[in-house]
Parts: sequence; structure tokens; C-alpha cells
Amino acid sequence: MKIPEVIRIDVESSARHLAEMIGVFAELDLDIHALQSVAKCQKHTTWELTVELEPDQIDAVFAELEKKDFLTVLGTSDRVFKRHVGGKIRTVSTVSIESIEELRDVYTPGVARVCLAIRDDPEKAWHYTALRRTVAVVTNGTAILGLGDIGAVAGLPVMEGKAALFARLADISAVPILIEDHDADRIVDTVRAIAPSFGAIQLEDIRAPECFDIEERLIASVDRPVMHDDQHGTAVVALAALLSAAKAVDMNLTDAVVGQIGLGAAGIGICNLLSNYGVKQVVGSDLNADALARLESIGGHAAADLSDLMSRSDVVIATTGVKGLIKPEMVKQGQLILALSNPDPEIEPDVALANGACFAADGKSVNNVLGFPGLFKGALMAGAKKFTPKMLVAAAEAIHDKAPAGQLVPSALDRSVHDHVAERVSKVVDAGARLRPD
Repeated sequence: MKIPEVIRIDVESSARHLAEMIGVFAELDLDIHALQSVAKCQKHTTWELTVELEPDQIDAVFAELEKKDFLTVLGTSDRVFKRHVGGKIRTVSTVSIESIEELRDVYTPGVARVCLAIRDDPEKAWHYTALRRTVAVVTNGTAILGLGDIGAVAGLPVMEGKAALFARLADISAVPILIEDHDADRIVDTVRAIAPSFGAIQLEDIRAPECFDIEERLIASVDRPVMHDDQHGTAVVALAALLSAAKAVDMNLTDAVVGQIGLGAAGIGICNLLSNYGVKQVVGSDLNADALARLESIGGHAAADLSDLMSRSDVVIATTGVKGLIKPEMVKQGQLILALSNPDPEIEPDVALANGACFAADGKSVNNVLGFPGLFKGALMAGAKKFTPKMLVAAAEAIHDKAPAGQLVPSALDRSVHDHVAERVSKVVDAGARLRPD
């Protein structure tokens, strides 16, 4: 699997030398994802390049670079690791505790009055505690990024990253919860037991098919909104991108035949949301018979194989992680294709367009960080009992609303996007679906 590598190179300062350095990566067919000057003196510039590499490629890259007498490879940068030293999150007080009076109010003896008030009326916990802005981010580490089952502790940097994004983009305090267990019963029991500590539960990086069972059982038994982000967060952003793409080519999405290649957590989530949005014909393809059965259980139709799906579909979405899976000759004239696997799509957009697609894009901009902060904030604002299809569709439409002209989706770092998503989500929560009054 490719991973991002940050390489530091000292180069004699000139445009020609910079071009030659970049040319080394082009000759090795490697994309440079970021290029930044980090130090400069009169005759030399230190550059940091971020490239996606297989683990065994780094030596070959260094060997080619070292053939150039005008540069020196300084090594790989520890910038990424430095950002993780000591973790990426912390708990801070929202109130002043600078005097004995304040100490006695927020802790003992004053806090006892608040405890007793909540004992007598549990609804008051939503007013006098942080429940309305606290989310548990739960994983067992079985599907971390594209790395697979690496264990819950190894996945903690990802959970901290999610928590940092919740804080930055939605003012939500998210707490990583690691469960070192593969047993669905024990995971469900653990989350049930800790649920009162949080206003909502986000399930993260739990492998399929266990993720479906765990989410369904928690939704049925926990009086909090529960959402598996790999399914529904991804689906929301994929639908937002698809709305933009369909608009660009003047396609009526609800009347189109949409083919979903890959029926893991993301694929099933996308199919489910498309059906709830109103797409009449959703076709899916997967090598796993159980995955196909799950698709049919939610109203989709199994294609005979990949070629059958490609020939039947007006829109194709792929989330397989298999580079080059869609062959150029499979593309149908006028087809809309979103090959969303990262870092390498199932078909390169330019190849799809050259072979007849009316629109094609990869997954570089389709990131579920556009969805989950606003989704959870909106649910908590409204006091929702659970996430509903109506809320997910509202989030997708809100993201689409904010997409600049010519782009599939807006910037994930634009705070106004997440505020807009939260507002739209909160407005579609029916009064009868609220856990508590506003």
C-alpha cells in the first residue's frame, strides 16, 4: 500500500535545477502531492516534497536523486511525526477556576446541587453538562484507513485526528474510545455501557460485515444518535459530489441507473443513501456473495459481473481500492464516473474521458471530513434520537450548495460549510424524533 512520504532535498538555487529535481519523480511515474520551500540561503534552497510511495520504493527514489550533483538528499522529514508528539487533543475547562468561590461552585460542595437536580430530572443533564457537544469516536482498529486490521491502539492517531477535526470545525469535544476486541457482542455491550457519557456515538474504522451488525444493534438500543462514519459520512460526501457532477452534465440523477462497484461499508452506505435520495435503479457489483445479498436487502440489484454493471449504468461509483479495475474499453459513451479509491482510482479521470465518459473524477476531493462534523453538530443541536435518511440527504445537499462553480465539493477547512450542514440537518429533525426538547 502506498503511504505519503515527506522527503527533504537541498538544491542549488535555480529554476533549471528545480525542474530537474521534479523530473526525477516524473521519470519514476510518481505524483508530487505537495512541494514547499522550507529554508533558503544565497545559493541553496531546502525543499520538502510529499509523494505517495510503496514502502520498497524509497531507496530507488533516493538512488535516482543522488545521481544529480546539484542536490543533496537530506532524508525523510519527521514533520508528520512532530505533529503527533504528545497527541493532538486535550481536555480544557470552559469556565474560569481562579478563585476559591469558583472552585467551590464547579466542584465540591456546589456541584452537589446540580447532581441532585439531574437525579430528579435527568433531562437537565443536557443543559448542565457537556452532553450536547460531546461525541465518542469508537473503533476496534479492524479497518484503519486502508491499512486493515492493525489494532485499536495503532488506530489511535486516526481517532485523535477525527477528534481534532470535530473541535476545529464544529466546536465538539470528541473522545477516542479504543476497544481491543473483534467480538461484536462485546463491542456493543461496551458502547452501551459508556453511552451515557456522550451526546452521540461515532463508529469508525470497524471492518465489514461486523460494522453493519454493530451499528444496527446500537441504533436500536442506545438513546443517542449513532453513526458509522465509513458508511454514512462517506455516502453523504459522495452524494454531494454526485449532485455537482450531475448538474454539470445536466443529468437527472433520480432517473439514472447508478452502478456501485465495491459493496463494503462505503459502497453499501452509498447505495442506501442513493435509494433514500430517490434514485430508482441502483446496481451493485462485488466478489462477495454476502455483500450482494446485503445490497438486495436494501432494494438494490446485483449485477452479473463488472462488465454487466458498466454496460447497464449511466453513473458509476467505485470504492474498491483496486487501481485500474475499470478498463478503458468498459466505459460507456456518455457515462458519469466517480472512481473514489485513494490514492489510486479504479480508472484515471482523463482515461475515462478519452474513452467516452461525459464526466469523470477521482476521490482526491471526496473526503468524509466534509460530512461528519456538521452531521453530528446538527443532530446534537436538534436533540435527535438518531440519524435518519432525511438528515443525511440534507447534509449532502448542504455540502453541494457550498461547492464553488466548477468544483465537486467545497473546501473541508471552510468553517461555514460545516455550520451550513449543521443548520440544514437540525432543521429536518421531526419533533417526534427528538430525544429531548430544544
